[in-house]
Amino acid sequence: MFMTNTLNDNELVQQFIQGDQNSLEILIRRHKNRVFSYILLIVKNQELAEDIFQETFIKVIRSLKRGKYIENGKFVSWVLRIAHNLIIDHFRKEKLKGTVSNDSTEVDIFNSQKFSEATIEDQLVNDQILFEVKELINELPDDQQQVIYMRHYMGLSFKEIAEQTDVSINTALGRMRYALINMRKLIEKKNLILTKV
Repeated sequence: MFMTNTLNDNELVQQFIQGDQNSLEILIRRHKNRVFSYILLIVKNQELAEDIFQETFIKVIRSLKRGKYIENGKFVSWVLRIAHNLIIDHFRKEKLKGTVSNDSTEVDIFNSQKFSEATIEDQLVNDQILFEVKELINELPDDQQQVIYMRHYMGLSFKEIAEQTDVSINTALGRMRYALINMRKLIEKKNLILTKV
């Protein structure tokens, strides 16, 4: 048997899919610091970061077993995206409970006091608006999706976004600008109304 430690990420993924549990342990050890640091930087709570880290790799395992990983040479980016989505889900749940505050009011479709303490009808309308916004975001290029999630769902500053994505602040700002322009175009094209009537 050859040394599993010398394999690249995608070879280890294939080994795991074929039943080698040791391959997954190596992948987790290899990327633990990066993934955990990323989560901790955003949630700023050790215990919560540990929970989300565990949840991330549970989801990674399930996704691999279901064949949902597409080999593109970017395993760690895929894992970070899963962690990122779990962080967003956490903040969204906390926001619904009213335990997280976000002072960012730059874009009304992402943050609005109008959506709090709503009736069932209001909640249904709100859910539909949030679903449509998420669908719009999913149509954007990956770099634009990333900056929107980091800014509006995770509350990061543009400086933090630039550091996390390894680009300049101007590039991060530009991506946000283009994301908003593209979303406005999509809203017009689809004739969507993203406010309560």
